[in-house]
Amino acid sequence: MASVTNHGHHHYQHADPGTDGLLPQRHDHLTSSRVERRLWIAVAVCAALTVVGLIVLWPRGSLTTSLDATTLFGRRDEAVVLTSAIGPCSYDPIAGCHEVTIQLESGERKGTDVNWEIPYTPGVRSYSAGDEMYVYESRGVDGSYTYEFADYRRDVPLLLLSLIFIVAVLALARWKGAGAIGGLVASMLVLAVFMLPSLIRGHNAVLVALVGSSVIAFIALYLAHGVNIATTVALLATFASLALIGLLAWIFVVAANFTGFTEDSSFVLSSLGIQVDARGLLLAGIVIGSLGVLDDVTVTQVSAVWELRQLQPNASRQEIYRSAINIGRDHISSTVNTLFLTYAGAALPLLLLFTVAGQAFSQVATGEIVATEIVRALVGSIGLVASVPIATWMAATVLTSQPALPQSLDQPAKARLNTATDTGG
Repeated sequence: MASVTNHGHHHYQHADPGTDGLLPQRHDHLTSSRVERRLWIAVAVCAALTVVGLIVLWPRGSLTTSLDATTLFGRRDEAVVLTSAIGPCSYDPIAGCHEVTIQLESGERKGTDVNWEIPYTPGVRSYSAGDEMYVYESRGVDGSYTYEFADYRRDVPLLLLSLIFIVAVLALARWKGAGAIGGLVASMLVLAVFMLPSLIRGHNAVLVALVGSSVIAFIALYLAHGVNIATTVALLATFASLALIGLLAWIFVVAANFTGFTEDSSFVLSSLGIQVDARGLLLAGIVIGSLGVLDDVTVTQVSAVWELRQLQPNASRQEIYRSAINIGRDHISSTVNTLFLTYAGAALPLLLLFTVAGQAFSQVATGEIVATEIVRALVGSIGLVASVPIATWMAATVLTSQPALPQSLDQPAKARLNTATDTGG
């Protein structure tokens, strides 16, 4: 067995197939120590850059604006509809009005009943008893209070839907599902605590998006799939694909002369004196919007390569790559269509408006509002397509760095060989 010891301290035993997660939660001993060290060094460099980005871009100090931002939407109080009926209007007995009584459930005048008289319009939804809503409160110079409808309260149905989602994920994925939900919560915290405050303070939107996306990727992937080589490969492939998406987005947003002012919120922020780069926000949105689908593709490809390596331990790198790419083609064809339909669905009311206006398709497609969504969908799709060969090549390269055992060896011989290589004799 002396000839074996000359090859170094390798581990050749095969891992047991089948896990309750998507990525293999084990070292597999299918990779060499040298390759593993390089992977962890690469991850450490990415983590260090992310930490530096967090320190530099962290939101500090209070936010100053030229206007009081709280006056944008007014004061909102909770209310519930007590009664609702249709009757003659007080100012015109011939006309019909909705007579609505609401009760305030928050604010200084909590418990006060307020009567509304709303002109009746057939086909327009009215308020029903039990409807929960938010109302705007305003006070006149004479001290009287008036209230207007602001929005419906949707906390109960949204909470119920969230509970159904959590139960469904936990029932199917169990502990892995718990990790995925934890990653989702972490993503929302990163968005709320770091990204949004940093963007409002005028930091470079693209850098904020890249740093925030990096933090989310670290937490979401390792929390859902465990700290192991397979997850590390998927993470690095995600970073490479995100860099490509960021580069393409920057090139075509600049080339298409997008201003970024396609929504009323951009103008409102500008009127408040908040110096936010609208074009940068557009670029950041493309990067962030692509992350969620990217990690799904990279994780799937790395998992496919891992399983193929276990099933075909003597296959070459090219053979494993070709087999995994075939899996990726089927996945990416459906994912790209899903991404495009998601953006098209979001812009559907706008597309209908342009259709009614009778504008030519070329004019509609090249207008900034629609063209922005086209660039967003195409850049994201190109990044997804590129992530398949990137993740597959990285995983195949990592796994084939370790020579496989000859299939002719029986199990006792493999055990003896493992013992010899572990003990160095």
